[in-house]
Amino acid sequence: MGRTRVTLADVARAAGVSPTTASLVLSGRGDELRISSTVQQRVREASDTLGYRPNIVSIGLRNGSSRTLGFVSDTVATSQLAGDMIRGALETARAHGFMLFIGETEGDPKLERRLLDAMLDRQVDGIILASMFTRTRPVPSGLDQVPAILLNALPQQRNASICAVIPDELAAGRAAAQLLLDAGHRSIHLVGAGPGADDVPPGTVAGVERLAGIRETLHGAGLELASGHLLTEWLPPDGWRATRRIIDEWGAGHAIITLNDRLAFGAYQALQEAGLSVPGDASIVSFDDNTLADWLRPGLTTFAIPHHDLGRRAVELLVGSITADDASPACESAVHRVSMPLRLRGSVLARS
Repeated sequence: MGRTRVTLADVARAAGVSPTTASLVLSGRGDELRISSTVQQRVREASDTLGYRPNIVSIGLRNGSSRTLGFVSDTVATSQLAGDMIRGALETARAHGFMLFIGETEGDPKLERRLLDAMLDRQVDGIILASMFTRTRPVPSGLDQVPAILLNALPQQRNASICAVIPDELAAGRAAAQLLLDAGHRSIHLVGAGPGADDVPPGTVAGVERLAGIRETLHGAGLELASGHLLTEWLPPDGWRATRRIIDEWGAGHAIITLNDRLAFGAYQALQEAGLSVPGDASIVSFDDNTLADWLRPGLTTFAIPHHDLGRRAVELLVGSITADDASPACESAVHRVSMPLRLRGSVLARS
């Protein structure tokens, strides 16, 4: 048999006051309306003794808020790598007094539509639309009904009035090239994209921005990439093949930037098979901070995807949009970039 829910009327009766007085005290307006401290204490003691819990949904709806947020992703929720994105969003929502409803589409646009409609039907105060990999994507209809944020994605529509939160891939690309320049490297090869500004796999925001940052920093030092290797897949075998070409054509004593850690894993293997070492014969810098990057010997120097901070920032902006008035808009810029921290390990050697 279920437990009977304690009501506000029960608290009022136990405290010997009207339900209105009990409601005002428990909503924190007792002092404002000059309810005596004795009565306020009596109401709170009755509430604690009875175990009263206010109906947050009813209160929220009366105030025009459900205190809930929707989080719709493609494969973020089931990804080991991006679990921190969910955790950052959950922790921040809880800190602001919101609950997070999470749904996953596995890339199915029809399922995404149904999930978004279900959340809008349940009157969520705002929606985060998240992607596992940074990409451009169309903004689905209906998101103009509530404040909304794209997480780890950019809007495909040029005139879309929606805020986006993404890793600062551009700054990470600059920093990767600068790290090698500061270590004395002047012959730097790129695995994952070609040397030209447009030599990137289609649909990869990370590749475009990482390459742009790398080229910008090298140009500032009066240098070009020694070679670039455009790859449609960024997996260890692809990194292995590209690195074999670098070894065959250029030999040892160079630096390699791989556009993700899985490519770096292949580069390590190719160098080892050629009887060369990291970083003695080739320094390597990468991106993503894959869980295996720290297990390599030597550990891989890489720029981490800030999953936790991405989730946290998206909720902060969304809550800001929900609570903002016309005089203080929450999303003043369309794209918010989150810094990618450097994991400095042993794969870079300074050249004399």
